[in-house]
Amino acid sequence: MKTRQEAYDLLTKYNKDSSLINHALAVEAVMRYFAKQFGEDEEYWGNIGLVHDLDYELYPEEHCHKTKEIMEEEGIDEDIIKSVMSHGWNICTDIKPEHKMELVLYTIDELTGLVAATVYVRPSKSIMDLGVKSVKKKFKSSGFAAGVNREIISLGCELLDMDLDTVILWTIEGMKAVAEDLGLIGE
Repeated sequence: MKTRQEAYDLLTKYNKDSSLINHALAVEAVMRYFAKQFGEDEEYWGNIGLVHDLDYELYPEEHCHKTKEIMEEEGIDEDIIKSVMSHGWNICTDIKPEHKMELVLYTIDELTGLVAATVYVRPSKSIMDLGVKSVKKKFKSSGFAAGVNREIISLGCELLDMDLDTVILWTIEGMKAVAEDLGLIGE
């Protein structure tokens, strides 16, 4: 899985659901954005984002664990497998995210869902005019997008030593790059 195309092909081999593919595209874009901000390898970080939920459509009850099996069968490097599995820390795995890239994935996986949900309820239906303040307001409202685990996002920010506002801003900016593909460009 050295190229984006290889990562995308692997993703779509195991996932057909458009919402899961869109989630993967959102996470990929945000991972690339964070990598760029940190001066890291955008392609590598993006590929990890693309395949992070590889097993979710077919094996939701065995999430992350089936990904490990699939990736081993595909001959994927152990470092990539560990990074992908670490995003399920204290949810479905005991593999703690340690490297900056793993911490970013752990933090923004849930946050991309909150950002998208916030866009859907905006009059403009566009991420292009979305501000941090709007997302933060929804973050504080536990009834909104109730499936989004705010504790993971908060812990991730703490582990990254980044404030929530910056993480939200970078997540929005990353998602803007694929807004059209995600249907978040507005009406």
